[in-house]
Amino acid sequence: MPLGLHGLARPGEEIVAEPASAHLTLADLLEAIEFCFEQGWTDGLPVVPPTPERVQAFLGALELPPDTVVGALPEQERVITAEKLAINAVLAGCLPSYLPVLVAAVRAVTAPAFGLAAAWRDAAGVAPLLIVNGPVRRLIDLNAGAGLFGPGARANATIGRALSLLLRNTCDGRPDGTEATSFGHPGQFTYCIAEDEEGTNWEPLHVERGLSAETSAVTAVLAGAPHLVRTRPTGSPEEVLRPVADALSATAHYQGAHVVVLGPVHRAALERAGWSKADVRAFLAEHARRPVAALKEAGLLPGALTPGDAHRYPALLREADLVVVAAGGPGGADSVVVPPWAHVPTSQPVLCPVAVSAMTSTPGQDAPALATPDDSAARPSSAMADG
Repeated sequence: MPLGLHGLARPGEEIVAEPASAHLTLADLLEAIEFCFEQGWTDGLPVVPPTPERVQAFLGALELPPDTVVGALPEQERVITAEKLAINAVLAGCLPSYLPVLVAAVRAVTAPAFGLAAAWRDAAGVAPLLIVNGPVRRLIDLNAGAGLFGPGARANATIGRALSLLLRNTCDGRPDGTEATSFGHPGQFTYCIAEDEEGTNWEPLHVERGLSAETSAVTAVLAGAPHLVRTRPTGSPEEVLRPVADALSATAHYQGAHVVVLGPVHRAALERAGWSKADVRAFLAEHARRPVAALKEAGLLPGALTPGDAHRYPALLREADLVVVAAGGPGGADSVVVPPWAHVPTSQPVLCPVAVSAMTSTPGQDAPALATPDDSAARPSSAMADG
């Protein structure tokens, strides 16, 4: 049976906000999947062929016209339309109900403060890490517990993958191209987690950053690969956090946003002692230190060694550069440290609300306004929007 596809551009072709994508007809499902491989539209894994019917169902979930611009990277003269987002969400295996989270994710990672274009010019392995908060987590079954960085949860896996495919296919975000990274990391397939708001007394990340608890939101952080930190099952807050501080000081990234995901065993010890997220950040910023001599020897600080360098311990992190998240499973006394993509503060975490009303809207209602993370969010010029 012939199968219609909503086509993206071939690698290297100009991508602009054209009003509609090409339509292709292929013999069957397997041929369509192989065609997607041949066009370079995949991340190396099979994809769901983006038939017009599937793409229209995703656009209908948001009630957005196909040419609605949801994000832009002016440095690369690229815009991301609702249609392109829908196509890549289909490719990734998403459900239509995931689209509001993806729209917020796109708005976050294309904000100027996020610095995505600069990251692609660097050889370090980097990927946008999405941290989801608010009621939407439960509506779409995002995993905030055991194995949240690994496989098994469709929402986590496909939302992160859809963003990766979208950037790959519409914004030249190809780690295997001429600007190849040295190694890359698995987060470039998918990098999406939720916070375990029900499993902690701490304020959720989006509430710390100024939103109400009832608002759903995505925080995007330009991040390296996760590092597991294991300690004794019980102990004082200081005993719990010193290994985390050691891991932070050993990442060779002494500036920029670091994410610390504290597991339930560690959180229990900290909460029993009355520690808050602010207390955690203050302790880690104070204790994530290395001798000046070690930093110079590693090439992280300039200059020759001088007397006393071995006994000088500069702070590596600012409290404001620490993003603390409550998540993970109870299988061990584990937490995770996620370093930034480079040791220069060229990217900031960006928070963007999710228009959850779009998930329950009915035909005839007004389409939800696209939320912007702040006044500096990417807004394409009219010339770019006209394609």
